[in-house]
Amino acid sequence: MSRLCTICARGGSKGIPNKNIREMHRKPLIAYSIESARRSGQFKYIAVSSDSNAILEVAQRYGADILVERPPEMASDTSAKLPAIRHCIQQVELKTGEQFNVVVDLDATSPLRTEEDIIESLYLLESKGASNLITGTPARRSPYFNLVETDEEGRVFLSKSAKVPIVRRQDAPKCYDMNASIYIWRREFILNDHPLFLPDTLLHVMPEERSIDIDSELDWQMVEWLLGGRLEGGAE
Repeated sequence: MSRLCTICARGGSKGIPNKNIREMHRKPLIAYSIESARRSGQFKYIAVSSDSNAILEVAQRYGADILVERPPEMASDTSAKLPAIRHCIQQVELKTGEQFNVVVDLDATSPLRTEEDIIESLYLLESKGASNLITGTPARRSPYFNLVETDEEGRVFLSKSAKVPIVRRQDAPKCYDMNASIYIWRREFILNDHPLFLPDTLLHVMPEERSIDIDSELDWQMVEWLLGGRLEGGAE
């Protein structure tokens, strides 16, 4: 089974400028994803895609095997991520002359994942023969109990109704927050413009303390604190 790891990190970031190469505990943020991919021992190549030369230089310094220059039109504030991943795969296959059965995309802004998360996600996908897999964490709010929406007139209603009213959160169907940490596809599904959710898409559940995706300064501070505790414990 030939596997490729992609890490897509654009240069523009409104919430936290240059966050992908901003240092956290004396290491650029993107380095944590590269290093966890390397420690997992699951990939023939680790490829980093970016529109930023600074990011690509940092990625190479921290162990990326292949650097892919992302076109500007795939790196704007409104650009979807899937086309950037597809572009990265196609460029790697052109450079190497190889094709990959499975592609794993790691989000550069999720440094708390571990190599075990990567290995377990791959095992789940490959053992079940599924098309793709996402990761998530148990949701703090339930659309059946305490997640609400409003209509055009400002009236409030539960996001999702159950056949029998839910009076305790514990009785609601299990729901999960997508944590954007790990995405896995079989090659034919990522390259053929399929949607993210397929009839056999799987979910690998990760604990909340490894599921923060950095999108704000508050996220940064929380991850920095959690990662600091892990480093003090010798887990990195």
